[in-house]
Amino acid sequence: MSFQNPVFIPGPTNMPESIRKACDMPTIDHRSPLFGQILHPARANVQKVLKSANAEVFIFPSTGTGGWETAITNTLSAGDTVLAARNGMFSHRWIDMCQRHGLDVQIVETPWGHGLPANRYAEALAADKGHKIKAVLATHNETATGVKSDIAAVRAALDAADHPALLFVDGVSSIGSMDFRFDTWGVDIAVTGSQKGFMLPAGLAILGFSAKAMAATKTGRLPRTFFDVNDMAKGYDNSAFPYTPPVGLMNGLLLASDMLLREGLDNVFARHTRIASGIRAAVHAWGLELCAATPDLYSDTVSAIRTPAGFNATEIVNHAASAYGVAFGTGLGEVAGKVFRIGHLGSMTDVMALSGIATAEMCMVDLGLDIKLGSGVAAAQDHYRRTTGQALKDAA
Repeated sequence: MSFQNPVFIPGPTNMPESIRKACDMPTIDHRSPLFGQILHPARANVQKVLKSANAEVFIFPSTGTGGWETAITNTLSAGDTVLAARNGMFSHRWIDMCQRHGLDVQIVETPWGHGLPANRYAEALAADKGHKIKAVLATHNETATGVKSDIAAVRAALDAADHPALLFVDGVSSIGSMDFRFDTWGVDIAVTGSQKGFMLPAGLAILGFSAKAMAATKTGRLPRTFFDVNDMAKGYDNSAFPYTPPVGLMNGLLLASDMLLREGLDNVFARHTRIASGIRAAVHAWGLELCAATPDLYSDTVSAIRTPAGFNATEIVNHAASAYGVAFGTGLGEVAGKVFRIGHLGSMTDVMALSGIATAEMCMVDLGLDIKLGSGVAAAQDHYRRTTGQALKDAA
C-alpha cells in the first residue's frame, strides 16, 4: 500500500494535513485550564454538527462500537426489550452487543440492501401496549451495504404509537458527511466516531444525549465504569475527563469540527452528494449495480458495488492493493465476495474520487470483467464538470 495514494475505504478516511498536524502536539497538563480551551469548544462544535440546540455531547477514548456500548449501558437494564432491524453487518453487530448485555432484542429481519422498515417498526410499537420496548435502534447509514435509512420515518412510527421508547441512532458513517437532524428527528442518542466524517484517526466515540436519555441514565442498571456519562459530565464541569483524555485527538476534533462548520454543513452534504453521484454514474457506465435496492436508499458516503454472479469481488480489493497500492473496502457478512465498496466520505474531492474510479476500472479489466476501460471515468468526469462549477458558486 502506498502512503501517497488516497484511501477509498469507508473509514478511517483520508486526513487533511492540517488535522494531522493538530493531533501532533506537545504534551500539556490535561488538568490545567488549557485543556478546557480544547474540550468545551469541541463539544459545542459537535452539537452544531448534530444540528441540536440542547444535546449533551460526550466524547470517549474509543470508537463507534464503544459509543454503542455507552448508549445501552447508561440507559438500559438487563432484561429490557429493544427493537432493532437487521439489514446489514453493523446493525447485526449492534444487535449482538445488546444480546451479550442481557437485553431482549426484538429483531425485524430485513433483506441486506434495503433500508429500515419503518412500517414494521410502527406495527411492533403499536402492538406493544404495555411499553415493554425501552429503546428503538436505527442504523442511519449501513456501511456494509451502502444504504441510508429514513430516521424521520422511525420517529414518526414512535410518535404515531405514542410510544415512550428511546430512539438510538448509529450515525457512525453519516454524521459530519450526510444531513443529520438530532432535534428535528427526535433522536435520543446519536453515536459516531472520529475516523469518518470528522476526518480524524480512530480513537474517539462521539455521542449526543437528549434530556430524555440523560434522565434514563438515572434508572439504567447495566454495569458501566469507563463509559459512564455521569462520571464524564462531572469531569467536564472541571474542564477534564474522569481519566486521562486523548488530548491530541481532542485538539484534532476541535479543528475538524471548525472546518466542517466553516465550509457550511449544507455545503459539506452537497459535496458528498455530488461526489457520490459521480461514482454512481461510473457504476452505471460499467453496467454494474449497487447493493442498495433503490435510488432513495443510496448512501452518499459509501457505495457497495455488486459484481457479476460467480465472480469474487474481494479479488478487486486484493488486486488494487497489490498492483496499484490503493485500498477499497471488501464485502462483509452476507455480501462478502459479492460486493466491493468505495468509500467517498470525509476529506474527498472530485479529483480524488476520479483516481479511485480509474483504479477500480483498471482492476476489473485486469481481472477479466467485461468493463470498457475509461467508461466509468468518463461518466464521472461528465457529472463533475456539470456540477462542480455550480458548487463553487454556491460556496462563494
